[in-house]
Amino acid sequence: MSDGFQFLDIVLFAMVAAFLVLRLRSVLGKRTGHEQPRQDPMSQRNQDSEAEGNVVEMPNRNRGAGFDPLADLDPDDPLTAGIMNIRAADDTFDPGGFADGARGAFEMIVQGFAAGDRDSLQMLLADDVYENFEAAINERDEAEETLESTIIGIKSADVIEAGMDRQNAMVTVKFVSEQVNVTRDSEDRIVDGDPNQVTEITDIWTFSRDTQSRDPNWKLVETRSQN
Repeated sequence: MSDGFQFLDIVLFAMVAAFLVLRLRSVLGKRTGHEQPRQDPMSQRNQDSEAEGNVVEMPNRNRGAGFDPLADLDPDDPLTAGIMNIRAADDTFDPGGFADGARGAFEMIVQGFAAGDRDSLQMLLADDVYENFEAAINERDEAEETLESTIIGIKSADVIEAGMDRQNAMVTVKFVSEQVNVTRDSEDRIVDGDPNQVTEITDIWTFSRDTQSRDPNWKLVETRSQN
């Protein structure tokens, strides 16, 4: 009799195990050995990334053969002329795809600055811009203060200037974002900002890339506020 109960226990355990396996496969999916790794939101060229190390790239949106990213732009507009100059040096440049990637860069830089993540910032910023960011982080550390930055949303990220500076593509993006920024001291007291206040902030950032380099990195080379 006990052998019969033991046999039923084994059958029940087997059914439960089979059910759990099926549930896990439905949630996680079946691995085939050919899955693509998760991509950095700033990077599309996986093969280049693996070959060249850490790559931060504004992605181009793939809209199929024959797609012209300049079709909707005014040919008499100075911005269009600047974009066409960049396209002459780099025919893969897509202003819409660039703006999408710039959103990801904006979030990474804002959050990296708040967290004091120097490694991430160094990868995303030109040397002189990084020095300014690092100086502000060092000053914050010396005061034993912490910065909490939460991006509620990016309302817009519009390319407003574009052109070539010798061999360097230069693209300026106007970001309008809603943020909550709070600075606290070493005793967790608020010294600046309000955790319950959402502020609309306009930033104008310029990114650059050497079009004659195999390095597809775009870096932040200038920041300014709206006049």
